[in-house]
Amino acid sequence: MLSGIKIVEICGIGPGPFCAMHLADLGADVIAVERGSSVSITGEASASFNPLNRGKRSVVADLKSAEGRETVLKLIEGADALIEGMRPGVMERLGLGPAACLARNPRLVYGRMTGWGQSGPMANAAGHDNNYIALSGALYHTGTAGEAPSAPITLIGDIGGGALYLAVGLLAGVLNARATGRGTVVDAAIVDGSAHMMQLMNSLRGRGLLRDERGASVHDGSHFYATYRCADDQYVALGSMEPQFYALLLDKLGLTDDPRFARQWDARRWPEMRQHFAEVFASRSRADWCELLEGTDVCFAPVLSPREAARHPHMAERGVYFERDGLLQTAPAPRFDGRVAEPGPVPTRGQHTDDVMAALGRGDLAGAWKI
Repeated sequence: MLSGIKIVEICGIGPGPFCAMHLADLGADVIAVERGSSVSITGEASASFNPLNRGKRSVVADLKSAEGRETVLKLIEGADALIEGMRPGVMERLGLGPAACLARNPRLVYGRMTGWGQSGPMANAAGHDNNYIALSGALYHTGTAGEAPSAPITLIGDIGGGALYLAVGLLAGVLNARATGRGTVVDAAIVDGSAHMMQLMNSLRGRGLLRDERGASVHDGSHFYATYRCADDQYVALGSMEPQFYALLLDKLGLTDDPRFARQWDARRWPEMRQHFAEVFASRSRADWCELLEGTDVCFAPVLSPREAARHPHMAERGVYFERDGLLQTAPAPRFDGRVAEPGPVPTRGQHTDDVMAALGRGDLAGAWKI
């Protein structure tokens, strides 16, 4: 779907590489520029094999050297977009900021991926996914009353509020550049994206379904939208919000005539009803509950690990997960015309350096992008 769109990625960690992989999954041509000396978040040397680089070409360049800087600028001449995830000001100090890059290619869409954004009092502070969604308000309603909020690992911030917002911004910028001939700078901040995702939740406030007190709203306090432990210490998730789904749930649990559950939306009774549901679900195994509830309109699902999810009949039939190179990976999404895109191979670090440098040396910009 994105065939012909060329992207230069200045490699970092987290949302930037995921965004570039996502666009590569959808057909974009991505050259990942890996720095000459790079370390992982553990302080160790970066691995030579990174699944987030699937479908990309990998080039090693020392961005602090004139040669490395010129390599990036030459690639930019033939690119539609650039992705970088440095702290504000770092790319400018390297001589690769928006002004320098747009001077080489006025149609370039310059994508900047940060946690705090390019401006504001915290712009230059270090941070991670959970910090950004804590400040944006997105972390507040996770968990229940009396529990510490717990972030779903990287999903709300790095991926949802970061990588996917950057992808949308880049594609909007590319469309605009093709119409106007002018590039743009995309400031994709995780605090912005994760706050924007809260608009759906905030829309519930006017209907009384979202309250400032943690544990008093539908998603963090009700008994019918919750996660429960089973007898085998596995978990299941309920989402029986609509009255017809709630009625079916009570029927399946044998509680239709129990007066304690007659008033679904009486929030004052939610703690009591939640406790009783906890006792009910703790009486049987996850497999038992799946046999009774899965596939019905109760709005039910077991809580699975990724490897369990890969084996689940629904996920397996759709091919959501696959194994390659000894690693569990997820298939590209979304699907177009019912087909799953074929993910590209994962290159080793610097695998394409010689080929790309040779093409640039010949002045063959198009050749540098051929995989």
